[in-house]
Amino acid sequence: MTTTPTVHRTTTVAARATELSKVYGEGETQVVALDRVTVDFPQGEFTAIMGPSGSGKSTLMHCVAGLDSFSSGSVRIGETELSTLKDKQLTQLRRDKIGFIFQAFNLLPTLTALENITLPMDIAGRKPDAAWLQKVIDMVGLSERLKHRPTELSGGQQQRVAVARALASQPEIIFGDEPTGNLDSRSGAEVLGFLRNSVRELGQTVVMVTHDPVAASYADRVIFLADGAVVDQMIQPTADRVLDRMKAFDAKGRTS
Repeated sequence: MTTTPTVHRTTTVAARATELSKVYGEGETQVVALDRVTVDFPQGEFTAIMGPSGSGKSTLMHCVAGLDSFSSGSVRIGETELSTLKDKQLTQLRRDKIGFIFQAFNLLPTLTALENITLPMDIAGRKPDAAWLQKVIDMVGLSERLKHRPTELSGGQQQRVAVARALASQPEIIFGDEPTGNLDSRSGAEVLGFLRNSVRELGQTVVMVTHDPVAASYADRVIFLADGAVVDQMIQPTADRVLDRMKAFDAKGRTS
């Protein structure tokens, strides 16, 4: 039996999974999606999660982000243990401390870009920090498009709105699930650049699931999953190095 690599960092941690497992079904139909995963996501760092199809990368993100339950282990956002929270408390934590960016832009078509950006705070009855909001809007280059509705924006512009929405409430951590999956390469590069700049210039923490080595190269670190377990990590990744690592996964899958 091999030992699951444990990824620990010494800096302040924005989110942490400890011995995290997620099991579906029972008996012969049982599927282990996560197998005792331990990983830290440090504050002020851009982390990409990669792995073959079915490796558990999206399941890991969904469990750490409080979007899905887990079978055993521990998940903390800051000092808050998710397993101790009731549904209402978990909803409040996601609203107040976590930002989300998905492959689908999830914008409301009847609202302007600005109204979509501030919507989570409006629902929570909170006023945005005007200076921070302007900084975010300037960073993603939306100052001239704030009155436009989603149908009047390109796909790249809509995803910029989604990025700004995630950043606007100053969350402790942002999770992105294939955030450039519906974008062309140029728009995708712009969005990834905004995410990287939010870490470097605004001190944000970003965790992104992706299958794209080029997207992963924008991160500070890549965590690799296979068969529900962390098997490797890469610091200061390049697209070529990530691609080589993923090819090794594919080769192993073909020969196993």
